Amino acid sequence: MYLVKSPRLLKKYYSSLIWDVKPDKPCIYLTFDDGPIPIVTPFVLNILKQYNAKATFFCIGDNVSKHPDIFNQVKNDGHAIGNHTYNHLKGWKTADNIYLENTLKADEQLKTNLFRPPYGRIKRSQIKLLKSVKPDIKIIMWDVLSGDFDINLSPEKCLQNVLKHTESGSIIVFHDSLKAFDRLEYVLPRAMEVWSGKGFGFGLLG
Repeated sequence: MYLVKSPRLLKKYYSSLIWDVKPDKPCIYLTFDDGPIPIVTPFVLNILKQYNAKATFFCIGDNVSKHPDIFNQVKNDGHAIGNHTYNHLKGWKTADNIYLENTLKADEQLKTNLFRPPYGRIKRSQIKLLKSVKPDIKIIMWDVLSGDFDINLSPEKCLQNVLKHTESGSIIVFHDSLKAFDRLEYVLPRAMEVWSGKGFGFGLLG
């Protein structure tokens, strides 16, 4: 079970985390989790380039180690980089010291103050620990969860998820992963066409 639109109560409870942005002009914030991955990440980069759009990629350190050329392509295209831990750890089931160590290991490659907890699951104690070690860290959550990771979700339903719930300032989660690709390949170009037609810009987090 997951919520496509993050509820206000959750945002208020975790108010120290970033759930959306208040832009000066119509703008949405595309994010992609779990890469870099061959085929999928280059596909995303190509679509973004067609619309002259920028995005933030929350990368898994282990995938960066396996695919450094794709990671460099993401950076060279001018996109923002975020940390998604080295091994995609679920905070609720991970000891705080291990979670911190794994995040810092990824940061040796990523060198960023942006962080997104895998699965969106992080303990308050882990938030406090990360901020004590990296005072400038920005923990980025989301306003809209596309559901592209859900293998039981049709591509069309996934498209409707993002089109229905996205508004100016929304942070939207996609995944540049093999698991999500069937839906992402369908949704991303269609959503970009609609959003561009409505005059949205595509901003970087940071």
